[in-house]
Amino acid sequence: MPLPHDLCAHVQNAFRARHKQLSVFHTTQNLGILSILLRSGFISNVMRGTVAGPHPDQFLTATPQDQRIWAELKYRNDMPVLNDMELISKPSRRVFMTLPELRLICSGRRTQTVKPLGMGEIAVVKTKSKEHQWLEAREALQLQLDGEVICRAR
Repeated sequence: MPLPHDLCAHVQNAFRARHKQLSVFHTTQNLGILSILLRSGFISNVMRGTVAGPHPDQFLTATPQDQRIWAELKYRNDMPVLNDMELISKPSRRVFMTLPELRLICSGRRTQTVKPLGMGEIAVVKTKSKEHQWLEAREALQLQLDGEVICRAR
């Protein structure tokens, strides 16, 4: 299973190289993080496809190693909308937060070793809930779900 730092680096490098689209392996983790970026307005579209391109009809017949998630990257005035995507929870040091700690970083205060979220910045949280496994930090706070803070994007 690919780690979140692979996706963070891939997305950040694609924006810096001014790519129009991005292709990543099809996993629930990648789909969850990309859907949060879509809801937050950092990317404009997420589509399933194959190695050849974003073809949803060919996705079901493709082998699992050929299945991909395609994302259309978003630019404003020829500048990338996403400037930085940084990993918070690393394989060597995973960062779990309770509800009060999530409330602190969402309201602009530092907790543990995590800096507060700024204007237009999001944090991706992996919860233990089956129906809400991948959420943005503010969504997790509204649903009263704590979990592991994976990455942040600005």
